[in-house]
Amino acid sequence: MANGGRTALTVRAVETKKPGKYADGGRSGLWLNVSPTGARRWFVRVVIDGKRREMSLGTYPLTSLADAREKALDAQKLARRGQDPIKTRNQNEIRKTSTPTFTSCAAKFIRSHRRGWRNKKHARQWVSTLKTYARPTIGNVPVDRVETEEILAILTPLWTQKTETAKRVQGRIENILDFAAARKWREPINPARWRGHLDKLLPKPSKVTKVQHFPAMDFKSVPAFMTELEVNESFSSLALQLLILTATRTSEVLRATWTEFDLESSVWTLAPERMKGAREHKVPLSNSAMTILSNLPRIEGNPFVFPGARHGRPLSNMALLQLMRGMGYGAGGNRGAFVPHGFRSSFRDWSGEVSSFPRDIAEMALAHAIKDKTEAAYRRGDLLNKRRLMMQEWADWCSKPKDKIAPVNEAKKVAI
Repeated sequence: MANGGRTALTVRAVETKKPGKYADGGRSGLWLNVSPTGARRWFVRVVIDGKRREMSLGTYPLTSLADAREKALDAQKLARRGQDPIKTRNQNEIRKTSTPTFTSCAAKFIRSHRRGWRNKKHARQWVSTLKTYARPTIGNVPVDRVETEEILAILTPLWTQKTETAKRVQGRIENILDFAAARKWREPINPARWRGHLDKLLPKPSKVTKVQHFPAMDFKSVPAFMTELEVNESFSSLALQLLILTATRTSEVLRATWTEFDLESSVWTLAPERMKGAREHKVPLSNSAMTILSNLPRIEGNPFVFPGARHGRPLSNMALLQLMRGMGYGAGGNRGAFVPHGFRSSFRDWSGEVSSFPRDIAEMALAHAIKDKTEAAYRRGDLLNKRRLMMQEWADWCSKPKDKIAPVNEAKKVAI
């Protein structure tokens, strides 16, 4: 029996109506269908593309009268805007069942980006930090349900104690949630976004921690240090000498292969994937650097310039640091806390205080980008020749006559 009346239903009426269809009063289009078995089902009548259709809203009492009215009104609003509420609901249901967890989404992100990363270590760091810090809180949470509260729960305990780690975790979560939004797994609003969101809730990293700089030897003492190194003919000593003469990083030297060197042109070319800035870097080689390379033996079956103990592998990434520790340097060392990376600072100080070369020439020698793109493009043509002159002057400084060498002084901490 159908009831076309406009009297609003009551809870009592919903529970006691006999089999039939009963309209709820008002303009929501809500109806109650009571089956011959006594089952009670809600539905709403909407007009879609000029046709009247019925949309199920659930059963009573799982869906209360109040809930049914709210759902009916939402459906009518969509229909009035020209949207199909039935299709919208079905799409939402599909999205809910297909939405991955944060851990699953993170794995998809890493798989899709790892080929663009510099090395396997970078991918391992992503996995490690997310596994340690993010997974316990949001690992099993559907990626569309990750909210600001969960992000703060992850970051707040780390923010003042492990600020650099916390910032990396924040950036990685932000990237994964942006990836999820691009795949239509969540709304575009990113609860892990720093600018304009988390920066209003957490203090700036620079306010809660100090940058840890690498201890750098005074450039006046570098010649004395080079003299010490020259009596040691090990691969570690020769690698450290080349690092100082070229102002490069430890990994760039230790993983250098013979194919990167054009000894006829005295140029060392590092591919973008070998560089921190992901840009090709050409290093003009001084006479001293060429002498080191020319006297090095080439080990059959090992492509690396500085081969390690294991077949086909380079020196350990700790080799240069261990060499300096054995000479009395490094953390707790009785001769200074200097580390290999600090020689880039020594070079930069020398270039600013002793040489007459422009600052940008030194910045490019260190593989630092020139921020002004126009200026960078203008200088690119003649930069290599200018840097060649600079690196030769630096090499000459490093091999100053012994009677003009300054002793090794205490460390000066500078980040380069």
